[in-house]
Formats: sequence, C-alpha cells, structure tokens
Amino acid sequence: MRAAGKRTIFIIGITSLLLLSGCTDWEKKYEALNVEHQNLRGLLERERAEKGQFTDQMAKDQQTISDLEKQIAERKKTPAEATGFGKGYDVAFNPAAGTITVTLPDAILFDPGNARLKKKTIAELDHIRSVLRQKYASRQIDVIGHTDSDPIKKSKWKDNWELSAERALTVARYLIARGTRESMIRAIGCGAARPIASNRSSSGKTKNRRVEIVVHMR
Repeated sequence: MRAAGKRTIFIIGITSLLLLSGCTDWEKKYEALNVEHQNLRGLLERERAEKGQFTDQMAKDQQTISDLEKQIAERKKTPAEATGFGKGYDVAFNPAAGTITVTLPDAILFDPGNARLKKKTIAELDHIRSVLRQKYASRQIDVIGHTDSDPIKKSKWKDNWELSAERALTVARYLIARGTRESMIRAIGCGAARPIASNRSSSGKTKNRRVEIVVHMR
C-alpha cells in the first residue's frame, strides 16, 4: 500500500512539472508572438503614414503642374486675349506706362473727312464698351484721335487738330451714352502730332489715321 501511494505521488509530481513546463513555453510563445504582432503593426502604421505622405506629395505636385500649365497658357496669350478684348483687336500693353491701348483705324470708324460713326462700327465699339465695363470700370480712359499729315482741304474742319478732337469726342460720347462714367473718360485730339508710321506713303498715312482707347491701370 505504501509503495503504491509513493508511486502515485511521484506520478502526480512528474505530471505537475510537465504541466508547469508546458505553461512556461506557451507564455514565451505568446510573448514572442505579441512582440512580433506589435512590430508588424508598427510597420503597417508606418507604411500607411508614408503612403499618406506620398499621396499628399503627389497632390501637391499635381497642383504645381496645373499652376505652371496655367502660367504657360497665360504667357502664350496675345495682348488682346490677355486683356479681355479678344482676338481681332489691335491691343498693346505698356508695363512701364501702366496702360492698355486699343487702336481702331479711322477707316473702321469713319468715312474720310467725317466724324460720324459708321453703322457697322457699332458692334466693335459695343464689344469694347462691354470689356471696359466688366474689367476696367474703375480705370481712367482716354479716347485719343489721330490723323495723317495731309492738310484739310475739302471737309468742314479747320485743321487736323479739330478733326481728330471731334472724332475722339464722338467715340467718347458713344461710350458715355452707353454706361461709361463721364468722370472716368477724356477725349483728346492730337492731329498729326503723334504718327506711328511715315506720312510719306499711303500705307503709313492709313496707320496714322486712328483712334486709340487708352486704359490707365495705375
């Protein structure tokens, strides 16, 4: 009986040691797996953060590219397009003077020796008036009349000064009658004093006979 009891106690002890040894191994495995899990989780979070930064950088780069494309497109525009008057208009921008000048040949506006607007000119002036109202309503505007150097002989005008001044007044009055503020517009006659081409040729004289609408940006 005693031998059987001792054997039982021995078996129970061995079993207990095995169980305790097994628990220790499982704890070590759990701790190792938990550490590995935490490491993997850290790697995943870092990868997500880096991916987010990469996505943000891609968005910034795309915006930069879009901005540059817009700048390139703006620089490719002609002065007429960039200032809003559109294609088909003789427009010059002078950064030093801070002015935008729209030049209209007198052949478009008036018959020879006349200061009355042609009917077909109305659409041209209405477009200019619309742009002035939408984009330059607060800017000072000069309407300047110019002629060639040929003296007045057959028309009713005293000289080229009077003809150029009357043509400038006609255009200014047209713009005022259609909404341009009177306080923001001036009519100026220069006669033949400011040629842009030689008056020795008919083509040069044609260029000199003109009305300029000058927008002061300063």
